Amino acid sequence: MTPKVQRAAPPFMQIAEHFRVKIKEGQLPQETRLPSIAEIAREWGVATATAAKAINKLQDEGYVRSSSQGTFVDLGRKLTSGPDRLQMLRATGSGFRKGESVEILSARLIPAPAHVAEGLKISEGDQVVQRRRVYRDDDGVVAVSTSYLAGELAEAAPELLEVGPLPKMTFGLIEDRTGRRAVRRRDVVAMAPVPEDIAAVLGVEAGMQALTMTNQYSDQNGDPTEYAKDFLGAGRELSAEYTLD
Repeated sequence: MTPKVQRAAPPFMQIAEHFRVKIKEGQLPQETRLPSIAEIAREWGVATATAAKAINKLQDEGYVRSSSQGTFVDLGRKLTSGPDRLQMLRATGSGFRKGESVEILSARLIPAPAHVAEGLKISEGDQVVQRRRVYRDDDGVVAVSTSYLAGELAEAAPELLEVGPLPKMTFGLIEDRTGRRAVRRRDVVAMAPVPEDIAAVLGVEAGMQALTMTNQYSDQNGDPTEYAKDFLGAGRELSAEYTLD
């Protein structure tokens, strides 16, 4: 394959990416004040208009908010999906948006269905932890989310089988108890018929098509830690933003 010269991204995008990474990794937690536009321009050796363009991009993407007092990290309107909750947990200490709440509907051991077994790389019928929760905000149901974890994890973290919120969510609990840190995910977005038990929570008819997001999380060794499927509430949407160069 013939190598190609990679062009550098425009300066404002490089600056935005610098802060975006720090926010995602939790180096700049919620409510952290960013340097002023003048300070950014001076530090990066660019015009103030370039620095302002970088901040505007971060604001448009939902990573910061700006006011007369300055620019502050604000992930409140940015994060909604399971992977985003993990990002938010690490960045802010909470996996919930402002005004959002969670209700744990069930927590139990069940035989792994075929699709779950495939996602966790175990045998069909093996015991798995199933945790189901519903997220709500001021507009109603955000999503009904069902997570599956290998049954053996319940030995290290028996709280997984308790019907109640986990202080650090499943991600943090598993990391604390086993050292297995979720470092990679695979997402699949699709339309799927709503099962009867989930339809009752979403307030829709069973069998109707709904937007879903399935996530597979893997640890630092590449082994699956969790498999989850969210059914989004009516009127909800998924969005993603990418830099193309």
